[in-house]
Formats: sequence, structure tokens, C-alpha cells
Amino acid sequence: MKTQPEPVKRIEELPPEALEDLDDNAADDITQGGGSPINMIAADGGRLDQVLADMMPEHSRNRLQQWVKAGRVDVDGKTVLEPKHKIHGGEALLVRADQVLTDAEAGQFQPEPMDLPIVYEDDQILVINKPPGLVVHPAAGNWQGTLLNGLLAYDPVFAHLPRAGIVHRLDKDTSGLMVVAKTLAAHTHLVRQLQARSVKRLYRAIVCGVPKVDGIVNAPVGRDTRQRTRMAVTSQGKEAITHYRLLEIFPGCSLVECALETGRTHQIRVHMAHLGHPLVGDETYLGGRRHPLPQPAAQFGRQALHARQLGLIHPTTGEPMKWTAQAPADLAALLEDLRDLAADA
Repeated sequence: MKTQPEPVKRIEELPPEALEDLDDNAADDITQGGGSPINMIAADGGRLDQVLADMMPEHSRNRLQQWVKAGRVDVDGKTVLEPKHKIHGGEALLVRADQVLTDAEAGQFQPEPMDLPIVYEDDQILVINKPPGLVVHPAAGNWQGTLLNGLLAYDPVFAHLPRAGIVHRLDKDTSGLMVVAKTLAAHTHLVRQLQARSVKRLYRAIVCGVPKVDGIVNAPVGRDTRQRTRMAVTSQGKEAITHYRLLEIFPGCSLVECALETGRTHQIRVHMAHLGHPLVGDETYLGGRRHPLPQPAAQFGRQALHARQLGLIHPTTGEPMKWTAQAPADLAALLEDLRDLAADA
């Protein structure tokens, strides 16, 4: 059932930062398509990619750079392959955006009907409360049954957008709120918000042990050189910042709230493990260490992580919006069991 969002007084702006695990349009396929190329006259001078970005604000600069490198842009009748090519103003520009197809348009991903837990929808965005176990984007071992496949079946508009409008991800076994763009302009706007850190994401996690104090983890995250399927705190990684706050204490474990300032793969899982408090149920980052957990926590079958709150600026109205999703049934049951144990202790 669709519901209206809660109003938010303000969402703070933070310094720019590139998104690691969903670089805008970086992997979109480019194939032949139909339609008409776009003809323009350069209004001002500067780098070609910047001039295009100023004249075509519905497209991100990253996307336009990819088009230039792919030979989709002519300047005064000649194809230019360098995004930094100097424009003086007055040149005739031709952009063959008609030759760019998304992966879905190229037939790589197929629509698959599924029940999407929609929290909010309008003509620009869709907010989903992702259940645990649902993969967001097709990849090796998960080519079908993903959120992307479901979006393609839900509305044909998603086939014409990079990654079917998906601008950020949640791990397969993480539940909670995600926003999906329904137009190219909204997609670009949301990616820019993520880069500017103005999208607010609050998570609830049950961790092993009890963190001593509330705090901030500022530790770069990158691929684990010893095990490429894992991420790790490493000096070769990208900047990653997580704010955490202790909410409740249970026997052997505790409930924390985590706020993301950056969006690295497995960021909360890696940072809490780095503190010595890996997430309950997270076999990837428990690292073989024994943690004295009560039976309900020891038997929990996934990482105990839920994206509880999402805040952003609406791409067209400019209004701050916020949604909150309660924990799914398995996590709610675990919390109830842990609270009962704490009361009896």
C-alpha cells in the first residue's frame, strides 16, 4: 500500500563524494537504437563534457563523458573522443543519444513479475522496503529473480533507465528502504545527491558485544586482497565514514543505530567488524572468532541489519522527504527474544 512520506525540517548538505558501488552509468551498454540525434549550438566555452552538462542537465557529466569516449558526439561535423576537448562557444554540437540503449533495452535483463513492497510512489521516484533475501541487481549466480527484474515487469519506464533506475544498493540479506528513479532526470538528481551526501540513511544493526561509546568510524574500505569476495579496512580503499550510536544492551550483544556518510560496499558490516563488534549472523565478517551469544542470536540466519530510515530531496519539487520502515518479522522476533532475555537477566 502506498503511503505519503513524513515531512522533514531539513537535510544537511555535506561535501561531495563519489559513490563506489554504483558509479553513474559507468557500465551501461551502448548499442544501436532508433530516434533522432540532438543538434545544438555551444552557448559558452570550456571543456566539451562541461559544456554538454550545462546544456543537457538531465544527463550526468559521467554519462556524457562516456558518450564522448564512445564516439557519440561531433563538434563542427567531426567526431571528438576527448571529454576535455576545448570548446570556444558557437560550435555546432551533435549528440547521438539515440544510439544509447540501456541493458534492458538491449535485451540483457528480462522482466519478471513479483510483489514489490512499495512504500511510496509518484511520477519521479519509487521507494521500496526491500525484504531480506532479495538480490538488487543481476550478477554472477543471480541473473534472475532480482529487484531489477521485478522493476522491469512493474513498469515499462524502467527499461529505459540505467540499471532500471536503481541508484544505490542493499546487500541480499539486508532489509529496508531503497529509492528508485522513474525518469532520467530523477536518476541524475538522485545520483548527485548521493555524491553530495545529502541522502540520509539510518540503519539498525544487532552486533556482537557492546561498543564502549558512541562514535564515528572513519576508515577506508576496499577489496580484501586475501579474499576478493570480502571488503576490508585498507589504506588502498576509498574514504568510508559511519556514525554509530548504542541503543540497547542485551546478553552478549547490543542494538546500534548506524548513519552512513558514504556508501561503500558492506560498509557497516566492515566497520563494525573493524571495531571488534561484527553483526550478529554475518558469517562473512565474523572471521572465525567466537562471540558468546544467546541462542536466538547465535541461530539467526543472516546479518542482522535493516535500513530503517531514508531521507532525500525530491528531484522535481525540491521538498525534503523521509520514510521509516519497521524491522521485518525475523529481525523483530529476534529483538523481542533478546529483550525478554535482558529483562530476565
